[in-house]
Amino acid sequence: MLSRITHLLPLELKAILERLPAQVQEQLEEIRIREGRPLEIGMAGQSRFAANDGTLLTQAGGAYKPTADLCRKLLERMTNYSLYAMEEELRRGFITVAGGHRVGLAGRTVLDNGSVRGIREIGAFNIRIAREVPGSATPLMPKLLDRSRKTIRSTLLLAPPQQGKTTLVRDIARSVSYGLWGGGDAASWAGRKVAIVDERSEIAACVRGIPTFDIGPRSDVMDACPKAEGMMMLLRSMSPDVIIADEIGRPEDGEAIREASHAGVSVIATAHAYDAEDARGRPVLRSLLEEGAFALIVELRRTPSGIMHRVLTAEACVRGWAAREPTAAVPRLAEDAAPLFSGLMRGDAMC
Repeated sequence: MLSRITHLLPLELKAILERLPAQVQEQLEEIRIREGRPLEIGMAGQSRFAANDGTLLTQAGGAYKPTADLCRKLLERMTNYSLYAMEEELRRGFITVAGGHRVGLAGRTVLDNGSVRGIREIGAFNIRIAREVPGSATPLMPKLLDRSRKTIRSTLLLAPPQQGKTTLVRDIARSVSYGLWGGGDAASWAGRKVAIVDERSEIAACVRGIPTFDIGPRSDVMDACPKAEGMMMLLRSMSPDVIIADEIGRPEDGEAIREASHAGVSVIATAHAYDAEDARGRPVLRSLLEEGAFALIVELRRTPSGIMHRVLTAEACVRGWAAREPTAAVPRLAEDAAPLFSGLMRGDAMC
């Protein structure tokens, strides 16, 4: 996985990372570069510090410390030597580079009438390595099918950051587009037209409008477009059967999903939440679930054995919420939703 981003790295940083053990290089998920502070890497759900010779350390002492000059060179490479051209990305606090890799940024903000206009004096970077894992959605697909319409049911995928949402939703798009429904009575179903709103250019990793990840032959992508606007544009212009969006949560996202739902289009979306109970506390997500915009909820969890999933019906969760007293203790999962945990991947990291 390291080989996917080495072209973005200054030579000194590249040399250190290439000294890491081969297995660690393959499992890399994050590289955190902080000016004057220890170099930190994340792999397979764990965090370690890296010494100059590639040795992994559990404590910060002895770790390599990136210099101000290295951070300057890194920023220049990430922005293709044009900070001005990346003004919008800098305002949002991250840059998405070719390949779908997201680079988070931290530093001194520039304000305009109380709103963040950008970031300057950037002293911290978090490189999140994107990857495609064909087949990662295979165990899940049969549980999401709408057999009466021979398609996929509207589904909300929930998990905290770095639990595999984007990798999974990418493979769901690929599976639906190819018609890989998971066998059984669905084996003969045709693939469906998929429309992907890729606001952060992470799902399809488009370069000049062309996807670099395999998202299937029947998929269309609106790249670097706000989710709500992109969903409405695709709904009107591309006649999709399924719309896919990552990290929903704003009121305008909810309105666009309602429009798609009323038009008979299935929606597959992800959101940041620990589980269905956490989603209940987010007004937009709760409203969509209570209104029936999503039929299913999939909770993702990273474990030592790999990424696990559990499928719940939105209807059962909503009934459980309505049945509880306001002062009652809130369990982590709806009582009447049957647990369906199963291994989604083994040994492969997802981001």
